[in-house]
Amino acid sequence: MRSPSKHGLFGIWSVLLCGWLLTACQFAATVPNDVVQLTLWHGINPPPNRDIFNELVEVFNAEHPQIEVRPLYVGQPDQQLPKILTAVVGEAPPNLLWFGPSITGQLVELGALRTIEDWFANSQAKAKLDPSLLDGMTLDGRIWSIPMAANNVGLFYRPSLLEAAGVTELPGTWEELRRVAEQLTEDLDGDGTIDRYGLLLPLGKGEWTVFAWLPFLYGTGGEIIDGDRPNLFNSEAIAALQFWADLVADGSVALSQPERGYELDDFLKGRVAMQLTGPWTLGQLERTGVDYAAIPIPAGTERATVVGGEHLFVTRTTPREENAALEFLDFVLSDRFQIQWALGTGYLPASLSARHSQQYRAYVAERPLLDVFLKQMSWARSRPILPNYARLSNSLGRAIEQTLLGRDPATALEDAQRRIELVWPEDASSKPSDRAVRSHH
Repeated sequence: MRSPSKHGLFGIWSVLLCGWLLTACQFAATVPNDVVQLTLWHGINPPPNRDIFNELVEVFNAEHPQIEVRPLYVGQPDQQLPKILTAVVGEAPPNLLWFGPSITGQLVELGALRTIEDWFANSQAKAKLDPSLLDGMTLDGRIWSIPMAANNVGLFYRPSLLEAAGVTELPGTWEELRRVAEQLTEDLDGDGTIDRYGLLLPLGKGEWTVFAWLPFLYGTGGEIIDGDRPNLFNSEAIAALQFWADLVADGSVALSQPERGYELDDFLKGRVAMQLTGPWTLGQLERTGVDYAAIPIPAGTERATVVGGEHLFVTRTTPREENAALEFLDFVLSDRFQIQWALGTGYLPASLSARHSQQYRAYVAERPLLDVFLKQMSWARSRPILPNYARLSNSLGRAIEQTLLGRDPATALEDAQRRIELVWPEDASSKPSDRAVRSHH
């Protein structure tokens, strides 16, 4: 059977988009004409987190009778992206978009976003925001998004399994992590097959694999961008990827199912004793009844982790709709939203004032594990924000996956560098067009 053409695929997505728009039009008929209707696309998961968000949106709508925000779940990131790009190209985007900041460059190049630095400069939230989050909001000196919350990657472990294996000291360095992972790896029933591995590593070339590996690159002081050019084949990247290769060679790691490295099944079943993940899993872990704890990512030459958490973007529509969307951003950055979202989901508040509030500190006191991630925010770093990040991540992800499957790290990274240079624009330093940065005032 012949594969659908590029235009055919676009047509399919266009049909789907028309269906969403028809639904929106039916909804609009029930809303008074003087109410500004805003659509918000998101991929918030798991469903209990989605319920909390919907409740918070209802609070905003009740307090802003002239604005109606309508949240719509449009799938996980790999499902969202084609829908988002189709809507933008078709000039029918949602008013508000929830997505990782790595999409910023693509949307700026398409002229899809309203730049928000003027609003942010006059916002009371500016002085309260964790400054480590600013890099993820900024491209070419302009601010394009706000973090809805924050998180970072740490190392979760099962205390009972470490105790059973005789591990008395938690790892603080890469070498200590390697030794502990070996100590935790055991054939428990003597049948010649490993029953418990020390650590789970994510197999795949997707963004989660890159996200989980970047703390190790940053832990060497390394970078994947040099100026405005990709730089994947460098000594720091080789060292960080070699460390993962060494863990695999030791036989002390289990590899996840392809592109499923964020799932906790093996950790919960005791098949692995340690896993790279973050505080967003807290709600799920609390419901399981298993024991768990967390520590910072063990250090290479320095402490490091990577900032996570999705952002909210305002798309270019009309001045009236954009201004209404900015009111919603004000609400999201308020302590009330930040605290309630954090208490319900395990995400870290984006604002320092919310983190220091009595209500949130009482919550953390009952869950001291969160202090690990709050502390890590002081050395957390963002992923690069640039138009071609998706291609860069894909090329790097392929090198990581190949290494986990046995390829030499230096060769995998050299090939990754060659691949990305073939598609990287010559003038990557050029600024977005006037259309892309235009905002309505």
